[in-house]
Amino acid sequence: MSSKKLVAGVAVVAILAVGAWWLLRGSQQTAKVGDGKPAIVFDIGGKFDKSFNESMFNGAEKFKSESNVQYGEFEIANEAQREQAIRNFADQGYNPIIAAGFAQAAALEKVAKEYPDLKFAIVDMVVDLPNVQSIVFNEHEGSYLVGMMAGLASKTGTVSFVGGMDIPLIRKFACGYAQGVKAVRPDAKIIQNMTGDTGAAWNDPVKGGEITKSQISQGSDVVYAAAGATGLGVLKAAAEGNILSIGVDANQNYLYPGKVLTSMLKRVDVAVYNVMKAGKDVKPGIQALGLAQDGVGYAMDDNNKALVTDDMKAKVEAAKADIIAGKITVHDYMSDNKCPVE
Repeated sequence: MSSKKLVAGVAVVAILAVGAWWLLRGSQQTAKVGDGKPAIVFDIGGKFDKSFNESMFNGAEKFKSESNVQYGEFEIANEAQREQAIRNFADQGYNPIIAAGFAQAAALEKVAKEYPDLKFAIVDMVVDLPNVQSIVFNEHEGSYLVGMMAGLASKTGTVSFVGGMDIPLIRKFACGYAQGVKAVRPDAKIIQNMTGDTGAAWNDPVKGGEITKSQISQGSDVVYAAAGATGLGVLKAAAEGNILSIGVDANQNYLYPGKVLTSMLKRVDVAVYNVMKAGKDVKPGIQALGLAQDGVGYAMDDNNKALVTDDMKAKVEAAKADIIAGKITVHDYMSDNKCPVE
């Protein structure tokens, strides 16, 4: 071999070695990009759905504004992206990683097992692992209270419910609502419809509006939506049809002032804020948040104060106190997949 070829060969080897070193160094640096910083994976519907995802986003933004710490975020467009997004954040060392919604449970469980040194959290589902905090809510308690308000506000004696994806969790909302309606109006008629049986049911406001119009034609004058972004179509159709609506998760009273009776608050914003604030010290296990923990409730503000009389509020507040004290037990549909009232 000539000396020129030998020198060239050595140079190539050297270049490859340096390149490999930089690649390795780069991958090691990437793995530390999010070290000590939280991340959140929003579910289908997006962080500006004015409901569940947006409430989680608000909690993350509160953390950022108070701590001046940036957080990672990703809005999935399809189901296949769930595991990819969670894994990408884990690869980059984000800690803790928060998954929005029950549908991300399988993906989070798989990734959490592979990264035992990282902490994870999931909202609306239980993942039983030593590095996962599972946050669930007593939605049936909050739904009971807004059901009472619906029964008290209804003039026709017929109220309705529009759910998103037909799953036990949403049936839990519907059952709590029905119990509250019947508590103040035993002869009330309650119409219930679900939007679909796939993830698309969370993001179909057109169909939500169509369902609501059908319910109005059957006499409903108060409709409760627990359907993510689909609920926006429900509230719009209710306002246009001159009936009252009830929002969910976030305070949606402002969307149609004077037309939204109240909103069933589910404080996922508080849950996300608490997880991010705890950081890598987030405690594993189950966090169950109900009326007693201020995890659920109902919204009152200038947008709906004219719709809720002092008598209505007094009755709802009395029931709230009795639920917290254990004097009223609201049946949880998920305990046996049954509802004592329809």
